[in-house]
Amino acid sequence: METPTKTDNGMPIAEDMVRGIDVSNGFDFYHVFENFATPKQLKVRDAVRDYMENEVKPHINDYWERAEFPMELFLKARDIEPHFIGGIVRGRGAAGLDPLEAGLVAYEMARVDGSIGTAHGVHTALGMTPIAFLGNDEQRDRWLPRMANLELIGAFGLTEPARGSAATDIQTTARKVGSEYVLNGAKRWIGNAAFAGVLIIWARDENGDIGGFVIEHPQEVEGVTIENIQGKIAKRAVMNADITLQDVVVPAATRLPKVRSFQDIGKVLLLGRIGVAWEAAGLAEGLFTAALEYAREREQFGKRIAEFQLIQDKLVEMATEVTLMQMMCFQLASMTAFGQLTPGVASMAKYNNARKARRVAALARETLGGNGIVLDYHVARLFTDAEATYTYEGTNEIQTLIVGREITGYSAFV
Repeated sequence: METPTKTDNGMPIAEDMVRGIDVSNGFDFYHVFENFATPKQLKVRDAVRDYMENEVKPHINDYWERAEFPMELFLKARDIEPHFIGGIVRGRGAAGLDPLEAGLVAYEMARVDGSIGTAHGVHTALGMTPIAFLGNDEQRDRWLPRMANLELIGAFGLTEPARGSAATDIQTTARKVGSEYVLNGAKRWIGNAAFAGVLIIWARDENGDIGGFVIEHPQEVEGVTIENIQGKIAKRAVMNADITLQDVVVPAATRLPKVRSFQDIGKVLLLGRIGVAWEAAGLAEGLFTAALEYAREREQFGKRIAEFQLIQDKLVEMATEVTLMQMMCFQLASMTAFGQLTPGVASMAKYNNARKARRVAALARETLGGNGIVLDYHVARLFTDAEATYTYEGTNEIQTLIVGREITGYSAFV
C-alpha cells in the first residue's frame, strides 16, 4: 500500500492538496453529494451533466448571441436515461424524482447554461406541477403525458406588466359566460410562451377568486397576442414574452379546480423558488470552475496566474461560496423530503444563493480579465445569467421580507 504524503507534523495530506483539484467533472470540495447522495441520485446527476456538457455547451453560445431558443438541443433531453422531465411529478410519464434529484437536475443545467435551465424549470415546476397538484384526473390525463415527453412545452402566466413583485394583485379577469370563461388582461416575462403547447393563465373571476386557466397552443387562439421581449442582456437563449389577452374564450373545463386563492399558487411558486436556489448554486459552480481552469492555463509575467496570491484569493472566495451554497441546497432537499419546507426556508435559500452567485460571477469575470466579457470562455454568459437569477422568482428584497415575516411573526409588506 502506498504511503500517503505527510506534512511536517505527520498528518496525511489528501492527494488533491498536492496536485490541485480536478474540476473537469464538477466541483464538490466537501464531498457533499459524493458522500451522501445515493447511486440512483448520482446517476440522474451524471446523466444531466453529460447532456449539458456534450450536447448543450458546444453550441449554446451561438444561440445565446442570436437570442434564439435552441429547441433541437432542448428536445434531446427527452431521450436521456434516467428520465428526468417532470421533476417531482409522479405518474403519466413524469419522472417522479425525489427532492435531491430534482435539485441536482436544476443545478447541473445551470452549471452549463441558464437559458436551458430556465426553460426546463418553467416547463416542469411551473407548467407540469400546477396541473399535477391543482388539476383533476381528466386534466392530468389530457396534458401531463404529452408534457412529460416534451410534445407539449409548458408556460406559466402570472406576472403582470404593472405589478411585478405585487404578484397577488392579479388584474387579469375571467368572466363566466355559460360553459366558458372570457379572459382579459396582460402578462409579462412569461418564459416559453412563444412556443408553449400549454399556457396557464392566472386570472381573477367575478367572485374575486383566483383561477388557473389552461390554454392549449395559445399561439393559435383568437385574442391571444404573444410578443417576445427583445434587448435582454441575460438569459438571451430562453424566450420571455409579453402576452395580451383580449376577449379570449376558454372552456370552463380548462380551469384548474383546486385553486381559489393565491396561497394555492404559492405552493407552486415555493417549488420554483427552490429550483432557483439550486440554479444559482449551479451557475456559481460553473463560473468558479471556468475561472479556475483559466487561471491554471493563462500565463503572465512568466507564471500561470493561478500562482499569484491575488488570483488565489478570488478563487478561494469563489470555492468557499460555492461549497456553502451546495450545503444549503442539500439541506433544502432534506427538509423538503421530511416535510419541513416553509416559505421562509425556501426564500432564505433563494436569497442567499442568488446573492452569492452574483458575487462569484463578479470574481470569475475579474479572474479572466478582458476575456471575461467575451462568450468564448462561457463566463460572460453565466455572468449575465446570474444577474437575472437575482431577480426572478421573487426579488431578493421580497425574499428577505418573507424570511423576516417567518422569523419575527410580523409582516413588513402586504
